[in-house]
Amino acid sequence: MAMTASLCLNADLGELAGPEGRALDAAMLEVVTRCNIACGGHAGDAHIMRQTVRTARKHGVQIGAHPSYPDVENFGRRSLVINPAELATSLDAQTQLLLDLAQEERARVEHLKPHGALYNDAARDAGLAQLIAGVAARAGIGELIGPPHSQLEQAARSAGIRFLAEGFADRSYEADGALTPRSMPGAVLEDTAAVLAQALAFAREGRVAVRTGGHITLRAGTLCLHSDTPGAPGHARVIRAGLEKAGIKVRA
Repeated sequence: MAMTASLCLNADLGELAGPEGRALDAAMLEVVTRCNIACGGHAGDAHIMRQTVRTARKHGVQIGAHPSYPDVENFGRRSLVINPAELATSLDAQTQLLLDLAQEERARVEHLKPHGALYNDAARDAGLAQLIAGVAARAGIGELIGPPHSQLEQAARSAGIRFLAEGFADRSYEADGALTPRSMPGAVLEDTAAVLAQALAFAREGRVAVRTGGHITLRAGTLCLHSDTPGAPGHARVIRAGLEKAGIKVRA
């Protein structure tokens, strides 16, 4: 399979409070080409969002909304049974807050990527995927990030929104292409060499190793680097350098 000529690196940011959180975000923004900013549903607040927008703009990093099930208590990692109209109202409000702050900072929100359980649920549920595409469309956001070959991809295309297929450099995969649940051992890759190897496999071969053995084909236009993975800034720097050394351009 032909090597990818270019690849985008993205990170979920604005999720940790205080100076430590801002320092971590700043370190990631020196490396990635897109960022997904928490909009208050699972983490973040207006102050954190504004600071993250400012730092992203300083580094020329494209900005995206990262809305979630309204569930701060569980960091948006638990599936919720919630009325679709209520969920749409919450996601609209989360996204609009970032749009308003970005406009005040003379920045644009270019994409939307749902967070956590919402991301995983919408990948399988056509109705939920359509709801999320509707949030992006109402906000005037022209790109949606999600798993390849998912309901999110189909919903984006039906809504006339550009879809950017995402892979994860620091998460293990199951045979069906789903991420290994975080409750299982080995779900998060913490070894820098393993993270780099997975990133290069995505870029060079369009495939990824499966936790139980073997590989599956999985083409991705962007790779996510979780900022809360231990050693995340170091992983990010090694991955970017490794991709560029392999002749792959890193850009949004």
